Amino acid sequence: MKKLRPLSVALGAVVLAVSGCSAATSGPGTAGPTPGATSSAATTAPTTAPTTGWELDTRGGAERIKAAGLPVLNMEGAAEHFHAHLDVFVDGKPVAVPADIGFSFSAAGQPDGISALHTHDESGIIHIEAPAAGDTYTLGQILTEWGVLDGTGKPGTAHSGISDWTVAVNGAKQDGPAQAVVLKAHDEIVLFHGTAPDPLPATFTFPAGV
Repeated sequence: MKKLRPLSVALGAVVLAVSGCSAATSGPGTAGPTPGATSSAATTAPTTAPTTGWELDTRGGAERIKAAGLPVLNMEGAAEHFHAHLDVFVDGKPVAVPADIGFSFSAAGQPDGISALHTHDESGIIHIEAPAAGDTYTLGQILTEWGVLDGTGKPGTAHSGISDWTVAVNGAKQDGPAQAVVLKAHDEIVLFHGTAPDPLPATFTFPAGV
């Protein structure tokens, strides 16, 4: 399938208005370890990350946005604007969070809608640009928009059940359901299966202005 450009690059050709964010301002950012943690793998680069099944299928984007309980908008919301960061690991190996989660595309492959909850690039930065202030957005919603961890696959795969996974927020493991984690400004969210990443990221240095 032809690789589509991130929505923020393609918007010049469509009516959809993106006002608050762009790939140019998102940048990669930097994750930081849990304070006081030591790592036996601190100088070792991660091995090859799993990719199969984690790619974003742009077909059905609008349906996944609706399945997440969110409307398909024709522009990014301006009532509330903040960012969180998501890291995903399988047995300590990182999984790329794809660009264009939370977008819908036409049959011709052009962007034609957007969710208040979305990504612009592969930095793992989640953009919350809401049309109404005070609404709550969750990790489960971004995973639904991504189309992963839907319980149809084997443990540890892209489509395993989310109950098999562990989630940490700002370095602290959470006891409740992973999908119920509420996204808050500048949170570092780590979702992992099997062996935890070492060290466990606890912070994320967002690019200036994000």
